[in-house]
Amino acid sequence: MALIKSISGIRGTIGGKEGTGLTPPDILRYTRAFVMLLREKAPVGSKYSVVLARDARVSGIMCRDLVAGTLVSCGVDVIDAQLASTPTAEMAVISENADGGIILTASHNPGEWNAMKLLNNRGEFISRAEGEWLLERATEDNFEYSPAFSLGNIITKNYDREHIEAVLNYPMTATESIYRSGFTAVVDGINSVGGIIVPQLLEYLGVTAVKINCNPSGIFAHNPEPLPEHLTELSAAVLEHKADIGISVDPDVDRLALICEDGTPFGEEYTLVAAAEYMLSKKKGNSVSNLSSSRALRDITVSYGGNYFASAVGEVNVVDMMKKVSAVIGGEGNGGVIVPDLHYGRDALIGIALILSSLSEKRCKATELRDSFPAYHISKKRVDLSNYGEIENIFNLVREKYKDQIITEGDGLKIDFETERSWVHIRRSNTEPIIRIYSEAPDKEDAQRLGEEIQGLIKGRIK
Repeated sequence: MALIKSISGIRGTIGGKEGTGLTPPDILRYTRAFVMLLREKAPVGSKYSVVLARDARVSGIMCRDLVAGTLVSCGVDVIDAQLASTPTAEMAVISENADGGIILTASHNPGEWNAMKLLNNRGEFISRAEGEWLLERATEDNFEYSPAFSLGNIITKNYDREHIEAVLNYPMTATESIYRSGFTAVVDGINSVGGIIVPQLLEYLGVTAVKINCNPSGIFAHNPEPLPEHLTELSAAVLEHKADIGISVDPDVDRLALICEDGTPFGEEYTLVAAAEYMLSKKKGNSVSNLSSSRALRDITVSYGGNYFASAVGEVNVVDMMKKVSAVIGGEGNGGVIVPDLHYGRDALIGIALILSSLSEKRCKATELRDSFPAYHISKKRVDLSNYGEIENIFNLVREKYKDQIITEGDGLKIDFETERSWVHIRRSNTEPIIRIYSEAPDKEDAQRLGEEIQGLIKGRIK
């Protein structure tokens, strides 16, 4: 059992003893602390409203009922968006002028996990400082609930159409060009909310959608993280249906991975690169991604006369940096695309629209688009970590071994080998009890070698 509290929310496996997994008392405790945060921000006596949404995992209804009941007991009105993607819920907070939002999704984690993603009144993840404040208050027992005639209310509303229309009306979405192209796309919805909203978007764009795993049962058809090794069924379906592209999203639709027309992976790292290249060709400006993302984004941004900036891993960190440097696009190398003048959140739908726009205007195939970008290869490895106390010893070992290279600290360690145009980033995960090891180089074997070298070093230290 596991319970992880970080800037990415309150995340844990369902069941077990209180405090060791995401149990009903834990859900109540952190929901109540979120209400305390709302009360801290608004005058006493204010009436609050919160958007509540969930992905399709099997524990979602239980968690929704617990969160909704707790909010109502605290005098908070609940706007229940039901089954909705994370970006849909983020935009709903803005359109409803709500005080915040709670999204029940463990994102890419397996089905036995669930989580509470917490949003502010701008539809963005709460800040690190707010998160730390909330975690401290979660242990307090002197909370005052609302009396009978001051309880909150629950209303139910669907925001999918509103989200889709915002993407269709976005100035950079080449709606007519996409429609005329007559694309066919295979959609893998992982049996969650992506299986509902992505085919709807494609229908409005005139794209023929072939659906696999689009029943929102919450029984994931494969590992929900949209990595190439998990998308073999999608690759085969693209070839079978002679489709132009394969589209895969994670359970809450904030990550996007693509399969090319020949059944090969487009590359999760290149989702953001492709969207950014199209955006920057239309609108000059800066870009942001996290330290674990491909340097191809930097190369593309510079080629269009903009400046590239790197942030710590985590959507809230990327958004903070984007605001500081007035970036026109940003995101993360895990397939997350953020378009700030739509909303400040990773959004697979706008990523799909921008990449289809690029394909339609360039009149090229997905493989040709992918091959037009700077060539890098990334390796993603991990080491299970049972003792967090080992982190600093591990980092000290890495610092010493690579002391002659460029080392960036603040979010783990990133080692840049500038002469080889390669790098390695090691950090503790915000969402799992592991150390992540990302390495990139122009040559695939070099990227693998760098990752394996660091992985072996860490494993040797743990032993």
